Amino acid sequence: MNEGATTASTERVVGLFDGVRLTPTQRRIAHCLVQHAPAIGYLSAAEVAELAGVSQPSVTRFAVALGHDGYPALRRRLRELTAAAPGPALAGNELQQAVRAEIGNLDRLAGQLADRERIAETGRLLAASRPLPVLGLRSAAPLAAYFAYFAAKVHPDVRVLDDGGSLLTDRLEQAAEAGARALLAFVLPRYPRETLDALREARAARLTVVAITDSPVSPATEHADVVLPAAVGAQLVFDLHTAPMTLAMVLLQAICDAAPAETQRRLEAFEASAARRQLFLG
Repeated sequence: MNEGATTASTERVVGLFDGVRLTPTQRRIAHCLVQHAPAIGYLSAAEVAELAGVSQPSVTRFAVALGHDGYPALRRRLRELTAAAPGPALAGNELQQAVRAEIGNLDRLAGQLADRERIAETGRLLAASRPLPVLGLRSAAPLAAYFAYFAAKVHPDVRVLDDGGSLLTDRLEQAAEAGARALLAFVLPRYPRETLDALREARAARLTVVAITDSPVSPATEHADVVLPAAVGAQLVFDLHTAPMTLAMVLLQAICDAAPAETQRRLEAFEASAARRQLFLG
């Protein structure tokens, strides 16, 4: 199956869960279905249970929660979705196809941003958190650092959490004690266990967790109050994070829009300091 068809199949499977309130176990099953979208309609309930790490009865209850009589009915629906007319084939060599697939990810992200109020509300939440902890471990660490670099120009106290271990919990608790109200977390495949543990700790510290993740049914959804999905490109040896990076900067724009006067003041102060120190050539 070409990359365009695979992406289309995945999107149709994700659509099954729109508006359905899933338990944590059911979200694990849903995530498994999305990960194995092209072949999932040909797997038994036992095979799905093994892939998702749940019991076979849980798979049956999941099918019923989606409005089906049982797993056989859900499997028939999955076959229909994954066998539907494929999306247009991506032209060019494998490198061009990977880039064009990213364009598709960005286009879908643009569609999600039609609801501006949701992003605006999240921006207000993060802007009001003083300090603002930003979590990103392993492959997500560069995204957290990139976001925080620019966020620090408009927010007075941005704290990057990019190291795991016992100190991570200490830093989360310290941020909460200092007045933090929210945590922005980048949670990307392959979903480090320490990241999910940190989300649990953040909620225990009464922080509102905002997660930028790759799918509305990723493991992060179990531990986040606000889930902002942006697909990750998987056509190359290592993942492409174009859409999550774009979403991060859109969210930063919302933070700026939440406090325009303060944003302008801080940006002007930085520009004055940069000019005085001759930081830049141009």
